Parts: sequence; structure tokens; C-alpha cells
Amino acid sequence: MGNLIEIQTQIEKLQKQAADIKSREFDKTVKDIIARMQAFGITLKDLQSGMGKKGAKARPGRPRGAKAAAGKAATGKTATKRARKPSKQAGTKVAPKYRGPNGEAWSGRGVMPRWLAALVAQGKTRESFAIKG
Repeated sequence: MGNLIEIQTQIEKLQKQAADIKSREFDKTVKDIIARMQAFGITLKDLQSGMGKKGAKARPGRPRGAKAAAGKAATGKTATKRARKPSKQAGTKVAPKYRGPNGEAWSGRGVMPRWLAALVAQGKTRESFAIKG
């Protein structure tokens, strides 16, 4: 391993190489973009309005996603228009409809539990675990 001066010299050389590569690729990329713009008939006005399709009307105001970004920046959360009221049935217990071989229970609401999904994937039916009565 070299000393600090040698490493700093290498860093400078690598940074110059990176800048040269970037400038070469930048020019190539700009030429490619111009060629594609000409092929599709895209103008600078289309790009400035944030449109991808020619002929569509531009919507005035803030660009898409700006509202959500502004809300996140200000509060750390996404901005919502109003708080949702909890359901009247939220938190109420429901009798189980299905029981697994190891005593697991499921009410039949929400996402199918893993134990039942695994058994169904093995070829068994959900109805075979239904609680009778």
C-alpha cells in the first residue's frame, strides 16, 4: 500500500479520467437524445411542459408529484386531504370460519393466512377446513 501522497495523486488521476469519460459520454448522449427527438418529433416545448405525448394538452400548475413531495418535506409524511373515520365494525371480534390442523383459526376475512395458503397449495380445499355448525 502506498503512502498518502501517492494515493492522493492516484485519486486526482482517476478524477481526471472520470471527467474525460463523462464529457465524451455526455456529448454522445446529447447526440442520441437529439436524434430521438427528431425521430419522434419532440420539441423543447414538449419537454419543458413535462409531456411525453405530442398533441396532448399541458396542464397548468405544479408538475406531477410536486404536491406529495412538498407534503413529505414539510411534515415527513404524505399529505392527505382529510383523516379517515374508523369503521364502526373496526376491532370487533368475528367467530372463526376455518380451523387448521394445529388449531390455527381464521375468520375468513382479510388475506388468507400462510398456514391455509400452504395447505391449499398442497391441493387441499379451503372448505375442508371450514368449521361445521
